[in-house]
Amino acid sequence: MTDTTSAMGKLQEEVRAYYRSKAAEAETHGACCSPDPNTFGPAAYDEMGPDKAPDAALLASLGCGNPTAVAELREGETVLDLGSGGGLDVILSARRVGPDGRVFGLDFLEEMLALAARNVEDAEVDNVVLLKGTIESIPLPADTVDVIISNCVINLSLDKPAVFAEMARVLAPGGRLGISDVVAEDRLSVEERAERGGHSQCIAGALSVSEYRELLAAVGLKDAEVVFTKEAADGLHSAIVRARKPAGTEAAATQQCDPDDTCC
Repeated sequence: MTDTTSAMGKLQEEVRAYYRSKAAEAETHGACCSPDPNTFGPAAYDEMGPDKAPDAALLASLGCGNPTAVAELREGETVLDLGSGGGLDVILSARRVGPDGRVFGLDFLEEMLALAARNVEDAEVDNVVLLKGTIESIPLPADTVDVIISNCVINLSLDKPAVFAEMARVLAPGGRLGISDVVAEDRLSVEERAERGGHSQCIAGALSVSEYRELLAAVGLKDAEVVFTKEAADGLHSAIVRARKPAGTEAAATQQCDPDDTCC
């Protein structure tokens, strides 16, 4: 085992342990203690109307935004929440897509899935499917999801190119992303990001704006947009990330177009 592999293994276990502790806090106290209560967790849902989700799901939130508010979810759509945690965004999405839609919540921890299952039951929504797995290897077929949402989870991954490739794979042609994440200004080096906070606290593993755009482009996702919403640390911000997968006819036209033609 190389030193790099060993270090990555330790970091991965650190993330697992951290979020296991947060699930336990939610079970015991009804809330997960976010790194910054003014930026993370329930504060991001201050415009959420009453009776949209159980209080337990809201209090268990560890996210840095409200992706359901920016994903423009529509009736009948299929939604995938990467890193669904206590289930808040799954529940909100399920209500938005209605009985003809479906929402998958993916998490890598049994403890979080159990917490989400109870919150989904309390919310009385029946169009939710909770899945155990990682965001680097999504347990769904290709081209099956209309919308992918995620709330401060992609920055936790130790293999971000795999995450972006998987998002592009499972998105149906014409599908889109509506993600909340912590994103760094381009001026910050990887080392400078790590100086501002830990990996488990959604800081050290943050991508820069340019890195986000490059990874989205590398897997063929178009119209990338990264918009800062609130400062999380010096040079790091909660942000909204949007992109889309070209529709079938659009993708075919792009592949057939000669780079010397005016259409390109």
